[in-house]
Amino acid sequence: MPTLVIVESPTKARTIRNYLPKGYRVEASMGHVRDLPASAEEVPASYKEKSWSNLGINIENNFEPLYIVPKNKKKVVQELKFALKEADELILATDKDREGESISWHLLQLLKPKVPIKRMVFHEITREAIQQALNNCRDIDKNLVHAQETRRILDRLVGYTVSPLLWKKIARGLSAGRVQSVAVRLLVQRERERQAFQSGGYWNLKALLETEDKNSFNARLVTLKDKKIATANDFDPSTGNITQGRDVVLLDEDKAYTLKYRLDGKHWTVSNTEEKPTTRKPAPPFTTSTLQQESNRKLGISARDTMRIAQKLYEEGYITYMRTDSVHLSDQAITAARNCVEQKYGKEYLSHKPRQYTTKSKGAQEAHEAVRPAGNEFCTPQETGLSGNEFSLYDLIWKRTVACQMANASLTQIVISLKVEDAGFRVSGKRINFPGFFRAYVEGSDDPEVALENQEIILPFLQVGDHPTCQQLDVLGHETQPSTRFTEASLVKILESEGVGRPSTYASIIGTIIDRGYAQMRSKALVPTFTAFAVVSLLEQHFHDLVDTKFTSKMEHTLDEIATGETQWVPYLKDFYLGEKGLDNLVQLGIENIDPAVAKAVNLDNLKVTIKLGKFGPYIEMIQEGEVITASIPIDLTPADLNPEQISLILKQKIEGPKELGLHPETGESIYALIGSYGPYVQLGEVSENNKKPKRTSLPKEMKLEDITLEKALGLLSLPRLLGNHPDTGAKIKAGLGRFGPYIVHDQGKEGKDYRSLKAEDDILTVNLERSLELLAQPKRTKRGGRGDKKPLRELGIHPEDKEAINLYEGPYGLYVKHGKVNVGLPEGEKVDTLTLETALELLATKATTKKKITKNKTTSKNTKSTVDNNK
Repeated sequence: MPTLVIVESPTKARTIRNYLPKGYRVEASMGHVRDLPASAEEVPASYKEKSWSNLGINIENNFEPLYIVPKNKKKVVQELKFALKEADELILATDKDREGESISWHLLQLLKPKVPIKRMVFHEITREAIQQALNNCRDIDKNLVHAQETRRILDRLVGYTVSPLLWKKIARGLSAGRVQSVAVRLLVQRERERQAFQSGGYWNLKALLETEDKNSFNARLVTLKDKKIATANDFDPSTGNITQGRDVVLLDEDKAYTLKYRLDGKHWTVSNTEEKPTTRKPAPPFTTSTLQQESNRKLGISARDTMRIAQKLYEEGYITYMRTDSVHLSDQAITAARNCVEQKYGKEYLSHKPRQYTTKSKGAQEAHEAVRPAGNEFCTPQETGLSGNEFSLYDLIWKRTVACQMANASLTQIVISLKVEDAGFRVSGKRINFPGFFRAYVEGSDDPEVALENQEIILPFLQVGDHPTCQQLDVLGHETQPSTRFTEASLVKILESEGVGRPSTYASIIGTIIDRGYAQMRSKALVPTFTAFAVVSLLEQHFHDLVDTKFTSKMEHTLDEIATGETQWVPYLKDFYLGEKGLDNLVQLGIENIDPAVAKAVNLDNLKVTIKLGKFGPYIEMIQEGEVITASIPIDLTPADLNPEQISLILKQKIEGPKELGLHPETGESIYALIGSYGPYVQLGEVSENNKKPKRTSLPKEMKLEDITLEKALGLLSLPRLLGNHPDTGAKIKAGLGRFGPYIVHDQGKEGKDYRSLKAEDDILTVNLERSLELLAQPKRTKRGGRGDKKPLRELGIHPEDKEAINLYEGPYGLYVKHGKVNVGLPEGEKVDTLTLETALELLATKATTKKKITKNKTTSKNTKSTVDNNK
């Protein structure tokens, strides 16, 4: 009889199957097979009357969880039970972290095996690692299971008690989470800082200087009469003035120009030169958190997608386990990395001795090795056969791992000081003496070779007493800037540094924050919404600990102690939920004391009106002459966008009615400029019984409502407008305004439509046929994850029947073959370089056969239903 091995996913099962001896059968549990009830419908009938049934946790009996098998897992469990009957041994080979340990424990509870049981763990899926794991099996670690179970119960208690309170007091559909709410508060706190920020202005001089041998360089004013010139760091962000106690010279525009004129034509002298050797050490190999950060910074991939891709790379045997807090590398990994350095860059680029790194993050746990390429020999990115984002992420991991065993970069920092009258100027430069690890990896840069050029700032050779000539002296004005908003990368970084949550959960948390409408993503920045402000205000006032980073960090530390057996989980849960200041009491107090009218209000310091959250989104409320006036705020506006001018415009429309621009010259109908839920727009005619949906056109982003004239409104309402016919096809070319902005389209009917976005310099109302032909002649650009005329990864050949091309592409769900309008995904194991035309033809034929069967079945079903109906 075979040995049954259970893992989480089919991909992992397929990969591990290749490395197990004969007589082993590998099946997938498809993740967790048991969980707490997701809804009242899933609660078993015998428990529905229990007071705690809505939680799925028996708080009256030591917080005993009520586990159920979800509907979509019942078939999986039955199949595993059947497989177990034919086995003489069971090996649970789920992931080695708390979640994986929990899955194994749940499988044990459900399957109730009567054969010997083993727990097998490994951090990479290679032949050597699997063999070693088989020889070193262990029992299930109950402490790890208790830690995961405690975390799951905590999340349920917070989510299922605080979220309904938010529904009652603010709006339905909102959610609170143990880590999620802390992350939202961080976004809101940063936005509050930005709103409270007072900008300060300062001026400076920049000189273009030239040496005797005609080498030029720039220098900036740094002192005047031996006093430091004020820079942004000298300002108090709360006042916009120089911080009290700073002895600096603040130049305004007049003083800066006066100084410029005084220095014009004067004698410049090099007063000092300084060269300071420095070294840069390579960063440690990736942890879960740093992988998410760098993937977002360098590749523009979200935390959620990074973890999805990394999971696939791990399950296919390309990288080690991707959920880890450790920066440790095994001896074999260090040897493999050093071999890569020697082969690719030469011995001189190796560090003098192997580097080993120490984990510094709070509460480091889970797997004991960093994220790295799998195996005792690292495949180069080109050898993997990967493509698209999978290739890019593997390439990132490979470079980071290899770079950590490379020599330090050796640089020289150069500072040259100059004097002219009583003013001091300075210029700084940098010379790379030896690039070291820069050759392989520079943080935040896609191309190490380009980054090397950017790292170096070459200055001409100058000595004390030299007299360069001033070619140009410019006056520069500056404004201090508020703290930047969080990006996914910077939010992940602060969550980890504060010890909030586990890095493996950050991807899903950030996804939830965006999906639930707590933040909008704008140019990589996370911008909190009015909903976020309202929810955070309520939680700060009534559940302060739940959004306090220190409290949440301490909670994570307790979970770590439960995982090691140092803390008992049941007493901890009792204190958290049923204690004097426990969550249950706080929720009851909140239900009694929180006024919905107050909870729904968002008070912003820079605005004199009240913002409230209503059933249809945020709206403005103000009292004028004893009457309450309300006006909806466009959905895409956030607290960051709202200013007194916009408030005035929105209220003016509400009080005075829409702005009438004039009459349409042909229909005689009035044309209005309005602001709606989705922003400003123009409208032809009024809403009436006979005209329930008058024609409307949104304004392009660069166009302001107050600048709209009758002529512009007529132009917008005429969209899409015909520009002419294409000289080659005779087909129409039109200009229009769509979801992603202004565009032109070459409409060839059945042959399809070819779109191009207009450039910043183009005007949707004036663009002509000549310009549209220029744009259509340019190759279509596609954004990451976007659609368009994609370049195939490989051209496989021509279909023998219709002579159309068969090509291989990379899509959001992996590799696929395309023939005309038919797409078919590649089966597991097929690679970019090995796929043949014959295999592609077989895949396309199978797809066509399957499609015919489905169509036939649908037709049969319809006919059967018709017969049944007729016999009723």
